[in-house]
Amino acid sequence: MITEKINKKPIIAEMREVMRRMNYAYKTENTYCDWVKRFIKFSGMKDRSELFEDSESKVETFLTDLTVRQNVAASTQNQAFNALVFLYKEVLKRVLENVRATRSRKTPRIPVVLSVNEVQKILSKLQEKNALMVQILYGGGLRISELVRLRVQDIDFEYCQITVRDGKGKKDRVTPLAKKIIPLLQTHIEQRRQGHQLDLAQGFGSVYLPNTLAKKYPNADKEFGWQYVFASRNIATDPRSGVDRRHHIDQSAVNKAIKVAVKKCRSIDKKVSAHTFRHSFATHLLQTGTDIRTIQALLGHSDLQTTMIYTHVLKQGGQGVVSPLDRL
Repeated sequence: MITEKINKKPIIAEMREVMRRMNYAYKTENTYCDWVKRFIKFSGMKDRSELFEDSESKVETFLTDLTVRQNVAASTQNQAFNALVFLYKEVLKRVLENVRATRSRKTPRIPVVLSVNEVQKILSKLQEKNALMVQILYGGGLRISELVRLRVQDIDFEYCQITVRDGKGKKDRVTPLAKKIIPLLQTHIEQRRQGHQLDLAQGFGSVYLPNTLAKKYPNADKEFGWQYVFASRNIATDPRSGVDRRHHIDQSAVNKAIKVAVKKCRSIDKKVSAHTFRHSFATHLLQTGTDIRTIQALLGHSDLQTTMIYTHVLKQGGQGVVSPLDRL
């Protein structure tokens, strides 16, 4: 562990402070800090000054070990690299140059995609709030992290759209809200309104806001529009501020409900998670002739090549090539 302090703050505490000031998600904060801890332990550093000694070589060695010995995926290695770049650039004020680590070359896997019939089967096994959440995942192509962080004011019933704010890459985008779930969602939000009023009456009702918004709108944290659409059942202490408040539902609860529903279907043996519905959203849009650029925008992909993986799904098997056996 690095013991030397600058401004009386250990390196990890300083990194957390910088990330919070820059409005990084709490999950990203923990992930980046964990990678920095692993890097420090791997490199055997005992003092902060060692971070500046032959830093590029140390980063290269660490990233190469992840690939060669630990055989991690390319995305995992990239995440570790991004965490270290953040450490050096934003915390230590030093730019890493010419890092030439052995890069992971695992090719992206073809995503698991459900048929329309399979989506219907799974939805039929889900109940109430769980069914509503999965319908939003599939109907708008949301990531599970985006679903649980939805605020009431992000739902636009008049225009039938959902605004995903501060998504991956810190980008906002707009995606469809299926008309068929509007009555259910309106009922759910009205129930949330009543629950929020009860929280306020009991001295709670505050919700987490990024630092910049909290400063700009000092009373917004108790306004209903800022509340999470899918809130946790319990009041909990915010680890960043120490304030007791109702946070959003945990992602694991959504995936658990999906897993139970798939098991009830019996005929579906695919490995299904919340992200599978995002893959299915994109693939089904392609099947119905939606332009690839439109799908890219709806998914929030910065690179078209990321979206193109769904064209590979359609080109394989019965969707693109007819088996010669069927011609016999």
